[in-house]
Amino acid sequence: MTRRHGLIALSALVGALVGAALAIPLATTARAQQLVADLSSHLIAITTGFTGTEVVLFGSTDGPADVAVVVSGPRTTATVRRKARVAGIWVNRDKVIFDQVPSYYVVATNRPLEQFVRAPVLERHQIGLEYLRMEPKEPPTAGTLADYRAALIRTKQRAGLYGVTHGQVSFLGARLFRTNIYFPANVPTGLYNVEVFLIRDGDVLSAQTTPLVVSKVGFSAEVFEFARSQPFSYGLAAALGALLAGWLAGTVFRRV
Repeated sequence: MTRRHGLIALSALVGALVGAALAIPLATTARAQQLVADLSSHLIAITTGFTGTEVVLFGSTDGPADVAVVVSGPRTTATVRRKARVAGIWVNRDKVIFDQVPSYYVVATNRPLEQFVRAPVLERHQIGLEYLRMEPKEPPTAGTLADYRAALIRTKQRAGLYGVTHGQVSFLGARLFRTNIYFPANVPTGLYNVEVFLIRDGDVLSAQTTPLVVSKVGFSAEVFEFARSQPFSYGLAAALGALLAGWLAGTVFRRV
């Protein structure tokens, strides 16, 4: 498959996913139209020079209300290790493996969550890092689960992949709203879910989920696919390339 055909197929897939996702909220809210939202782009193309990007989410409500936007990336397995001092050296000893952890998780709201929604509602919809469900495969043998969980969240936050921001959702009048969702250069590829919650009087009245695809394209995608499908050949080519570069550098410096 050529690069052009691959991009066409990817665009068609994104279009099908968007159509399927939008059909559900439109059907369930056809009478009231409490919430309508969409993205400025449903595809983030990662090229060789990708340094991060922003996607604009915009929408409208049926009247004054609060809005929470939750963006979550593909679920994966994450390992958290606990260091211990052995013979004067810090080494990794105990570990906890979490299953089904979002590779990317960001929440944006128009004001602090505790001001307009109750904790049971946040827990039910997993809105906020405190209420994000991350279950370990096995209980920890040392330390508490809360410590490992907090360490995992801190690691994701340092990488720019987890965050909760208040005031990022801005209203233009009483009904129109928008927010900018930032994706860093190290954003994982895959299918993302962008959930928008309409909250009034402490309860979620309506919700809409829109898919977003993050994919490698161009030369970087071809290299990634080659490394994934033929790891031995990729490693051999990388080693030969390094040897060739070293030989050329040595030749140049000997002539200087």
